[in-house]
Amino acid sequence: MFENLALTEATYYILLSLHSPQHGYGIMQQAEALSHGRVRLAAGTLYGALNAMVDKRWIVQLPVEDGSRKKNYQITELGLSVLKQELERLRELVNNGDAILGGTNASAGAAQNGKTGAAQTTGGRNNG
Repeated sequence: MFENLALTEATYYILLSLHSPQHGYGIMQQAEALSHGRVRLAAGTLYGALNAMVDKRWIVQLPVEDGSRKKNYQITELGLSVLKQELERLRELVNNGDAILGGTNASAGAAQNGKTGAAQTTGGRNNG
């Protein structure tokens, strides 16, 4: 559907934060909390990203209540599809890393297949 689309970490956390409607400050707080402080969005960065995502139809700006200046945003079905595709891409990255470097996912997969350790290869061909 969205071939070769890799989201930035900021975009991923913004979309993830919009699983329920949020205003800008709430998105900033949730992205920081979900990333354990690694992703801190400045207002200019956030609103530039939100405008771009509105243009792509990944999110919508909800109607502003009378007398309020808060703009609330919500993820769309298209945005949810983009987010789910990114989650699958990230899972593939982790699984490939675990398979080569050895990790919890590789060990679990090997145990399910009756093998131990990482996949054995010789000359670029899988011998397992």
